[in-house]
Amino acid sequence: MKCIISALALLLTLVGSAQAAELSFKVKHRYLNLPVSQSEQRHRLTFHAKGVDELSVVARLSTRPDYWVFKDLSAYKGKTLTIAYDGPEEALAKVYQADTIRDADTMYRERNRPQYHFSARRGWINDPNGLIWHDGLYHLYYQHNPFEREWENMTWGHATSPDLLHWTEHAPVLHPDSLGTMFSGSAVFDKDNTSGFGTKKNPPIVYAYTADRSDREAQCIAYSLDGGMTLHKFEGNPIIDSHEKWKSHDTRDPRLFWYSSLPTSPEGKGKDRATLPTRGEMEGGWWVLVLNERDGHSIYTSYNLRDWTYRSHVSGFWECPDLFPLAVDDNPNDVRWVMLGASNTYMIGCFDGKTFTPESGKHRFSTGSIYAAQTFNDVPDGRRIQIGWANLGHRGMPFCGQMLLPTELKLRTTKDGVRLQSKPIAEVATLLKPIYSSKDVLNAQKANEALRVKTSSPAEESLGESLHLRATLHLTYSTSAGLKYNGQMLVDYDLNRNTLNGQFYSPQDPTSLSLTMDIYIDRASVEVFIDDGLYSYSMERQMNASPSSAMEGFEFWGTDISVTDLRLDAVESCWP
Repeated sequence: MKCIISALALLLTLVGSAQAAELSFKVKHRYLNLPVSQSEQRHRLTFHAKGVDELSVVARLSTRPDYWVFKDLSAYKGKTLTIAYDGPEEALAKVYQADTIRDADTMYRERNRPQYHFSARRGWINDPNGLIWHDGLYHLYYQHNPFEREWENMTWGHATSPDLLHWTEHAPVLHPDSLGTMFSGSAVFDKDNTSGFGTKKNPPIVYAYTADRSDREAQCIAYSLDGGMTLHKFEGNPIIDSHEKWKSHDTRDPRLFWYSSLPTSPEGKGKDRATLPTRGEMEGGWWVLVLNERDGHSIYTSYNLRDWTYRSHVSGFWECPDLFPLAVDDNPNDVRWVMLGASNTYMIGCFDGKTFTPESGKHRFSTGSIYAAQTFNDVPDGRRIQIGWANLGHRGMPFCGQMLLPTELKLRTTKDGVRLQSKPIAEVATLLKPIYSSKDVLNAQKANEALRVKTSSPAEESLGESLHLRATLHLTYSTSAGLKYNGQMLVDYDLNRNTLNGQFYSPQDPTSLSLTMDIYIDRASVEVFIDDGLYSYSMERQMNASPSSAMEGFEFWGTDISVTDLRLDAVESCWP
């Protein structure tokens, strides 16, 4: 039952002052619910309690809220919490503590809520951070503003999943402090306790992140001894401050991983490996931190995750680095390294633990709304799994931003050389509920009629919100063809100009007149994988792109085209 704070019942005092209004009360419940309106100006909001680090953010508290956000009060349980707000005193008076989140009964059922992509319960999200598998769970940390649906107050949100599809959101784990707001980073399991933050029996997960403030960005570390649920910041932060070296504010997004020097390890294989340091040979490897600095990615190394040595730099990237080995065509004797930036452009080369040497690139395998994608550490079956942020709006919702589908990355030999391939992970198939399939050769009219019947009946109307379609499109006399859904162009292939949705694309067989598409439609997003994932793109879904399009459904278009291997599935919701 909702518990509204009253001055008498919960020992709340509201005190006005020249600087800020203050609200003090003993914390007896799990959540603090806060009223927010995007039309209000931001004002400083500070949380203070004895024994807990002070938190200072900005918020748009309102007496006439557009929606409500919440703060988890678990860390304050039993303590007296004082909240100071230098905005309207009457807006602060509307906050209340309770054991439930305001409007929890409609959560995950909102009109524009993604149904099989991760989104936060409330507030803004962007870059995925700290991606790691540990003790049976995938951990997704992410850039988060818990206090409104626009970017600010960068905090690390946190969610876990057993299968990368069904997510449980937890309390945020890293909050702004005196060094700055919490920008992007990564996580590793320090199984041998090289950092000394844990013990041999209870080794830590160690996190690297950027602290951002107006004059500089510096790199920090934190650690967890409870499986990633609670993080403790290292008292010796920052561990890297390269502002003077690069004469730039832009030094951020540390990417951690373990580099093994042992020849039996995939990370130790590759061409032209340099001679390894004696200590590295003795210990079997060292920690690597890839950091975006000014105009590219720098490599740092460490044996204890605390003390770092600069090694090298590769120009040509911006933000959110990633670096990992992959076997070409699944051949363990041919391993290359892939270096990526925030836009998912990449180089392929070799890496000796200190220096990345590009051999080809830059290349691009995905375009559209994807940004700041990262891959998971320690996936038990060895897959290289990537999740990217979709820079999309969610109109009228108390949240903004979502993650795209997790995809498995592989290196494939193509007509253009070795290139990345990206396909939705196999687990996604467990969400598909068959609606229609045909192996026949269908002209556009017959294919469109079949799909329209299956998605327009009263029993199937709701299926239009979450769909998967797979098909092969064959051009005969047409130089352009494609697919629309409810008036929105999903696939626009121009054979003459070799463009796909405006981007240059050439099939593996340059004489081919066919295009295979694998399309995932959610309430707010569309993801398209072409020719088995050699190229992919994502976009915001347009709900009824034209006034008459509400019941148009799928429409293949093009002169005398044909469609084969047509399959349509509903996609089940991942939310409870």
